[in-house]
Amino acid sequence: MSVCFHCGEPLRGSTLTARIEQRDQPVCCSGCQAVAELIAGTGLGDFYRYRDGSSVRPSESSQHDKWRVYADPQFAAQFTLTSERQTSVTLLIEGLRCSACSWLIDHSLRRRASVLDVSVNAATGRASVIWDSTQLNLAEIMRTIAQLGYVPHPVTDETVTRALREERRDSLKRLAVAGFGMMQVMMFAVAVYSAELAHEIMEPRLLSYFRTVSLLVATPVMFYAGAPILLSAWNSLRSRSIGMDVPVSIALLLAYGASVWNTFRGAGGEVYFDSVTMFIFFLTLGRFVQMSVRQHTAGVTDALARQLPAIAHRIGSDGIEDVPVTSLALDDVIQVRRGEVLPADGQLLDADAHIDEAMLTGESLPVHRKVGQRVVAGTINVGGPVSIAVTALGTDTALSHIVALMHRAQTYKPALARNADSAAARFLGYVLMGAGLTCAAWLAIDPSQAFAATLAVLVVACPCAFAIAMPAALASATARLGRHGILLTDPDALESLAKVDHIVFDKTGTLTRGELQIARCVSLAGLTEQRCLYIAALLEQASEHPMARAFAPHLEQATVEDMQTIAGRGVQGRIDGRLYRIGTPDFVAELRSEQQAFQQRLGHDTSRGAIDGSPVESMGSVIMLGDEHRALAWFELTDSLRPAAASAVSQLRSLNVEPQILSGDGHEAVQAVARQCGITGHFARYSAKQKLSHVLGLQKAGKRVAVIGDGVNDAPVLGAADVSIAMGRGAALAHASAGIVLVSDNLAALPDAVLLARRTLRIAKQNLLWAAIYNLGSIPLAALGFIPPWLAALGMSLSSVAVMLNSTRLLPRATRRTAAPSVVTSANLRETPA
Repeated sequence: MSVCFHCGEPLRGSTLTARIEQRDQPVCCSGCQAVAELIAGTGLGDFYRYRDGSSVRPSESSQHDKWRVYADPQFAAQFTLTSERQTSVTLLIEGLRCSACSWLIDHSLRRRASVLDVSVNAATGRASVIWDSTQLNLAEIMRTIAQLGYVPHPVTDETVTRALREERRDSLKRLAVAGFGMMQVMMFAVAVYSAELAHEIMEPRLLSYFRTVSLLVATPVMFYAGAPILLSAWNSLRSRSIGMDVPVSIALLLAYGASVWNTFRGAGGEVYFDSVTMFIFFLTLGRFVQMSVRQHTAGVTDALARQLPAIAHRIGSDGIEDVPVTSLALDDVIQVRRGEVLPADGQLLDADAHIDEAMLTGESLPVHRKVGQRVVAGTINVGGPVSIAVTALGTDTALSHIVALMHRAQTYKPALARNADSAAARFLGYVLMGAGLTCAAWLAIDPSQAFAATLAVLVVACPCAFAIAMPAALASATARLGRHGILLTDPDALESLAKVDHIVFDKTGTLTRGELQIARCVSLAGLTEQRCLYIAALLEQASEHPMARAFAPHLEQATVEDMQTIAGRGVQGRIDGRLYRIGTPDFVAELRSEQQAFQQRLGHDTSRGAIDGSPVESMGSVIMLGDEHRALAWFELTDSLRPAAASAVSQLRSLNVEPQILSGDGHEAVQAVARQCGITGHFARYSAKQKLSHVLGLQKAGKRVAVIGDGVNDAPVLGAADVSIAMGRGAALAHASAGIVLVSDNLAALPDAVLLARRTLRIAKQNLLWAAIYNLGSIPLAALGFIPPWLAALGMSLSSVAVMLNSTRLLPRATRRTAAPSVVTSANLRETPA
């Protein structure tokens, strides 16, 4: 029967054709014709050579522009994350079946000049897209995907939950059919085996009856419960590749076919219905366990996404009213009562609060927040009622930013997993060759043993355990890190973290709290202190550095022109026609060409611990304000050390990780922090370029370097590090450059993360070792005839389950129950020996 070249469905009399690579191919409808010619016309015809199966047939509704609603910025903002001119979205792609589909979507989107990055993961069915929001909108992205025959859905709690529920229900039904079928067939098989062991001859009619009933029971197990295995193998063969299900399917089809032939032939011969049903049951069980672990690891992201309440208590002129969270606006004042989840990011107005941040940070105890401090959506108020001024909503909240980073991480496959997949694919080719050699050898030695031995080799050699060894361990570790307040945004970062021997800290906002306060303002040009603070606040409003926040209380509405931030040095801008700078003393001095003389004076003053006769506190940092003619003022900013900084540094050193400080702050401040933390290697007055050169120098010397920072000026060095770590309350650019985000801002989690990373690699290596020993050890035994097909099926399935169960040792364990999902304390990372 003729079928459609694009979707594989019957032509039903259609005479339509699509021109693909200089050939006319039959298609069933105008929709398939349009999609096929679009793919071929854009130079992506290779898709049809490498796809694993037929493509999705465009639905009738796809002929209408149902995507235009996503062109509305307000509607699209529910699903997207926007930073400056870049917008990103994670989409769930219906009909995404294989790597060729991923390739097609990836290349089609990249052909649009305004699309900046695309990542499509066929395993999770998700696509992450980043584009220039000034030239493109979400509707055009989704329309492009839909034109290829796929149906895109924005990743929401509803779509993900429905997909996971349907996947679980389908797996349970197949597992139930396989389980009941296996039990029924085994009852008849045991009777036959018992007669053989007792050297008795079963009556031919009874034996035929047992075989016929076994055939009837095994058939739905084979073609319903085993359908995903057979379909996967067929798709692999169509794409001229060898997947893990190819040797398994060959074995199943050979065993089932030989058993059916011997049943109807009625002249003796072996039947393998028991092996077929047992194999499918244990293979389905193993995949069900894999699916459960995968869904469990995704639970952190889903729980975060579901954390926001639907209703908020808004305080208005008429009192308190309950309104949907979606109707809140910036600067609204809301009340959050005891035990309620905060619906938006905001600032505490009337009272201190005790906030349970366990869901975001893993911190087991409530955190005390003072009036004026920031609180974030998704956390829980465990104290009395508080009033909060809304500062961020929807996708602009810290919670949404974290969820977006986690979704981004889920669209990438770690290098370790890719390498394992590649090794498993190569191994499969040798398995098929080995099975052929086994069959040839037995045909020459004892033809009666050839079929059973070949069957056993095909079954026992399936490298399922080998292929899932790395992904299972990495997925479990990622879930545990997430529950501990450590967000893994780059799956490859875990392997790098396990191998680091040097860690480089920024100072302000990393080793210190980053809650800077202005201790002193000294005017140098006769300006009032209020005027100096006013100018400084206007300039610093453009900076995300922790120092800038110290000037926020002095900010007033005014126009600043030609604003420019120079990473690691400071900010400049034009106020009332005059150009000002604030930042490091040499940066300010350069504006009036006095760099050398000014630095000499500054070095002389600070070496005596004073500037203009005023003592400088050791933990403080000094920044200057000046214009094109003179220095106007200097400011001393004080900060305090993070409580866990010293202990974290000590634990890292005990793990043979050497700490250093690279900071743009003054020598006195950096030296004071280094002394309190016990760090001997510290470097002050480093620009972003000098930080980058220092890290590159360490790497050139053979060191594996981790860098942890929080500011915009840290982005270049974070990008160059072997593994980059950003503080949770740091700048968005630092988050984008980092492979790991320390959501909790708790440095005590850092040595625990290193321990977990090392333990993850250890467990992954255990998985790989077990899988290698099992596969390499069992193949010769099966080839020599010592392992029957049913035992091969049992062993292969149990090896996969063993790998999954070993990996679950990395999963988080519930330690307490609150209104938020349970979290893990830092001590729990060491509770289970590897």
